[in-house]
Amino acid sequence: MLRLHFTKDDLLKTRVAREPDPLWETVLSAHLLAKDQGQAVFSHWRDQARSRLGRLPRQELRLMRTIAPPRGSSPDFLNPPEAAQGVSEGIEAVLTTPRRRLRAEIGLMDSAPTWLRPIADGEPDALRDLGRALHGYFDSALAPFWPAVRAQVEADRALRARALLTGGTEALLGSLRPTIHWRPPVLETDYPVDRDVHLEGRGLLLVPSVFCWRRPITLVDPTLPPVLTYPVARSAGWWEGQYGGPSRERALANLLGRGRAAVLRTVESGCTTTELARRMGVSAATASEHARIMREAGLLASVRDRNTVVHALTPLGVDLLAANSGHRPPVDAASSSHGTTGAPPVRGRRGRQAIGNSSHR
Repeated sequence: MLRLHFTKDDLLKTRVAREPDPLWETVLSAHLLAKDQGQAVFSHWRDQARSRLGRLPRQELRLMRTIAPPRGSSPDFLNPPEAAQGVSEGIEAVLTTPRRRLRAEIGLMDSAPTWLRPIADGEPDALRDLGRALHGYFDSALAPFWPAVRAQVEADRALRARALLTGGTEALLGSLRPTIHWRPPVLETDYPVDRDVHLEGRGLLLVPSVFCWRRPITLVDPTLPPVLTYPVARSAGWWEGQYGGPSRERALANLLGRGRAAVLRTVESGCTTTELARRMGVSAATASEHARIMREAGLLASVRDRNTVVHALTPLGVDLLAANSGHRPPVDAASSSHGTTGAPPVRGRRGRQAIGNSSHR
């Protein structure tokens, strides 16, 4: 069991990450790649990732399998806070980790091979190899799926925002069930080891993750800024529409019906099916059908929270709305008309899309 102990100051400082963290997704997906867990959720991704990763140098693949093993802990230095700015910034922070910390955290790994010693010693050539391995894995296994990853995280953030606006931080923490339980003043979740983490006024960063499987994960070192990475409720076929495929053109053709541009505007700030129907002046069944077609086209993502389905725009939907901001279709008067608020793209090396389970920490 993992128990995170909150003070009043911690409640004030708790927040949800704006975007999926590229290095958390890198490490957690590497854990999953070596397992067969979640076949219904990840089989399509595994097939594509393994095919692409097969083109990388063998030494890079060996390094990734070793530094992010399917069981046991990965070093905390692989998940620096700088990764929130983009994969290149995150990897740069990894490569500038102080030597003492490199040595200590690699020393905590289960059966770390002796050939990791140059990385532990901070040797420049070894660190450059690590950087190439992280970039190569990211580009091969995650970049093609990053729009889909972002879409799932945006949908999850819509759920958390609704809870926060309705009942404050405690409602936000309570919304993380069923994998996480808020029992004031302690946040509890199942964990491979028994741990108590006292936040002591530092607050908590909640990081929604597509590749976090079944239970949350945190850092090993309790002195580091507190982070809890938790699994999102992935929609069925979460990779579809974003990755492409033979059905994409048909799905987009279905989108070109009357009223769906108004749906795009209505879903901009996140809404439930019932809210969509009320704002559009249509039945719940009609609103649900509009949402289904737009979801198949990759323009919105939907997640279920008990008996409620919340819809949010995907990055593609945000871009489409922004591109047509000068010619907006009429919307029912009950609809909201907020400005477009898409998250900025994740940055990476030139020519790369920047993106970035679970063993315990």
